[in-house]
Amino acid sequence: MGSYDIRKNLRDKFQRESGAVQFAAGVRRPVAFVYPNSYRVGMSNLGLQILYRILNSRDDVACERYFLPEKEVLQEHVRTHTPLMSVESRRKLADNEIIFVMLSFEMDYDNLLTMLDLGNIKLDKTRRNRKEPLIIIGGPCATFNPLPLTKVADAFVIGEGEDVVGRIMDAAEGDRESVLARLAALPGVYVPGQTPYPQRVWQKDLTRYSHTSAILTPDTEFGKMYIVEVARGCGRHCRFCMAGYCFRRPRPRALADIIRDIEQRPQDAEKIGLMGAAVSDHPEIGELVGYLKDRGIKFSFASLRADTLTKEMAEALAASGQHTLTVAPEAGSVRMRRSINKGIEDEHVFRALEIGLAAGIENFKLYFMVGLPGEEDADVEGILDLTLRIRRRMDELGNRGDLIISVNAFVSKPFTPFQWCGLTPMSVLRKRYRILQKGVQKEKKIKLLLESLNATIMQSFLARGDETAGDYLLESHATGKPLKYLLQEKGLNLEEICLRQYSLEDILPWEFLDMGFSKQYLLDEWQKSLQGVFTPPCFDACRRCGNCK
Repeated sequence: MGSYDIRKNLRDKFQRESGAVQFAAGVRRPVAFVYPNSYRVGMSNLGLQILYRILNSRDDVACERYFLPEKEVLQEHVRTHTPLMSVESRRKLADNEIIFVMLSFEMDYDNLLTMLDLGNIKLDKTRRNRKEPLIIIGGPCATFNPLPLTKVADAFVIGEGEDVVGRIMDAAEGDRESVLARLAALPGVYVPGQTPYPQRVWQKDLTRYSHTSAILTPDTEFGKMYIVEVARGCGRHCRFCMAGYCFRRPRPRALADIIRDIEQRPQDAEKIGLMGAAVSDHPEIGELVGYLKDRGIKFSFASLRADTLTKEMAEALAASGQHTLTVAPEAGSVRMRRSINKGIEDEHVFRALEIGLAAGIENFKLYFMVGLPGEEDADVEGILDLTLRIRRRMDELGNRGDLIISVNAFVSKPFTPFQWCGLTPMSVLRKRYRILQKGVQKEKKIKLLLESLNATIMQSFLARGDETAGDYLLESHATGKPLKYLLQEKGLNLEEICLRQYSLEDILPWEFLDMGFSKQYLLDEWQKSLQGVFTPPCFDACRRCGNCK
């Protein structure tokens, strides 16, 4: 494989797509959209597709996509010194005016640095000259804590980007200094050193833009699934969940608009993916499922709560070919589920199981976390106990399908009620993993999936990191030294940094951002978590958090 093969790989991807656009060179302003992960993962992201369509709907922009090359292709880029190129026209990354970045996961930070290296873009923005592209980073990670990447990004989008990307394009003409000054004045844009109190923006009117897949390709996590956004935001107030705070307030789309989107799907769409933070919370989800079932349209849910599953939903999902029903109790004990405000009881989980099995869905998958604030070994034993009881119930019902248990270690995120909490010590997390492993090791019909604790500690370090964390990240990338050993050379301990507990009186590094809700609200929710007090979901005219003022 050489440079020709790299180009052919991209060209073949483009030719398998439907809905992508390409403009003649030099006719429009060249803009890049970077997703710092594989094409397969990135093209499954609806946010990327929404913003790609918005940018290319302008008459002055030619937006093209860039993804992290697969491992073998990445090695060829390095070996042949072939620069990173776009899917659409193989345009070099450095040949764009602006590089927009969608940053959804902490583990993609180093991927972004790798892509910029491949694109011959200097990582330190102070070393980039006036002719080099501006780098603007958005997405959930950038919204809640841009600090680790302030030396890389010229600006950040704080919040949802539909309205913001167009304003950025309007402001981004002229010399670099003037452009940055104009960007700093835009709602929802943070220019480090120039924007004193950046405010998160959210899309109040979802009817202004299309909220469906712009491009279909078989080369994604979901195949040729046509994704339709059913609602945005979640008002359940789960205290651990960044998405619930990042996308507040909850905004269900009108049923008529959703059905119109489905009816206008491309002919080659094989399935409908209903997308949202809490799809089954949509007030007309029953009518929507009935519409899909009556017309024989195959579909799946992005998220499903055990307490909202109905017989009709399960039967429609089974008819769509779904073989696994997934729910997320998050914690095994009643005490911990009340602490995190999950609002799910054991009876909901068993009821969902029985409904799913009766509909013909043979496999059951559960998501849990360990290392939650205040957790004890007994709470982890609760995960094991619930798992074994579910497996016994599956056997009683004559089900021979798999019970899949996926477990992650909890990582506290900024602007959630647990933001003051550090990571649970690695020794404790390993012990809790062992409790689960030992408890199911003789159970042949239970599959236990454990997230890497190395990934957990990196997520924790970056999620609550400041500019200094960003310096270490850049140095680790430049030297090739794993962060753990780089810090050891400096007399620092990666785990100790992640274990840090903030005082409730501390000024937190990310506190200069305005998320639209008050710090007092987060403090109140933290106190409720300690007492196991339930916070009801959002409702019309609610003024609890301050976001809807």
